[in-house]
Amino acid sequence: MSWLADPRPGNSCSVIAEVAQNHDGSLGMAHAFIDAAADAGADVIKFQTHIASAESTLSEPWRKPFSDQDATRLDYWKRMEFSEAQWAGLQEHARKRDLLFISSPFSMEAVDMLTRVGVDAWKVASGEISNPDLLDAMTATGLPILISTGMSPSDEIDAAVARVQKAGAPLAVMQCTSVYPCPPELVGINLIPAFRERYGCAVGLSDHSATIYPGLAAATLGIEVLEVHLTLSREMFGPDVVASITPTEMRQLVDGIRFIERMRANPADKNELPESVTSLRGIFMKSVVARDDLPAGTVLREEHLTTKKPGSGIPAGELPSLVGRRLRRAVDRDTLLSLEDLE
Repeated sequence: MSWLADPRPGNSCSVIAEVAQNHDGSLGMAHAFIDAAADAGADVIKFQTHIASAESTLSEPWRKPFSDQDATRLDYWKRMEFSEAQWAGLQEHARKRDLLFISSPFSMEAVDMLTRVGVDAWKVASGEISNPDLLDAMTATGLPILISTGMSPSDEIDAAVARVQKAGAPLAVMQCTSVYPCPPELVGINLIPAFRERYGCAVGLSDHSATIYPGLAAATLGIEVLEVHLTLSREMFGPDVVASITPTEMRQLVDGIRFIERMRANPADKNELPESVTSLRGIFMKSVVARDDLPAGTVLREEHLTTKKPGSGIPAGELPSLVGRRLRRAVDRDTLLSLEDLE
């Protein structure tokens, strides 16, 4: 079971397919993302819930101008809105596809609406980590809290974590760098174990690299949560597409994470080789054999002996100990020697 479904130590990593703004305001496209995420093996579908009048003003600048159809950033957020009934439909669709349903609220109104709709966890967006009222409203529900650290220094993260932990909600702190797409030198994977040690809670990665590599690397560290942006195609429109992976790549990522989890759960011990390996030793290892036809009574010298496969006779490493021993019976060339052949 994935960690978000049951936030206890030892459960598998919850893989979150983050839609963000990739639906471009289309309800039908948002539903298509749910099916794509489920088919790709994700555990969670994640959206962002924007209510323009409650979170933005006309003075909000563009992060990066990209849309000729929206005169202002406020107009863009309006175009990204869904009604409460539409959010409820998305949640119901996610349930039918066995996906957990979460969203990042960007206003108190969004928290209230999503509470009525029903979410399985809350994602605290990077820009909301220092918003105590929003944090309190989310933690009051008792649902798991995922804190994104993408734009925050340590003191802001400390304060947010302390606030959530005081409330007693399940918590995961996620390394994130708010650069789209994020280059490898800014991923900051070293912070993941540091967060676990510092806060004593679950940890994760919110990745914007548009590749599967950071997610796989983070899985080797035993993360509980991984969030990656999903796009149906890299030819789609929108500001988040450049930081997203495709459904095919998400399937590779999920399969890779499950592979890594199985490896981590089954540590190897060279003193206890599996039967599938020990059974090969007799085929691929080598034994001591006669280099030439040797009559009975021969006192073995090094030039009488060599090593060849299979490894079912006297091990090759014991050849030096046979020098000086006398043959009890004649031995043909390439015959594997046995202790019964020796006096």
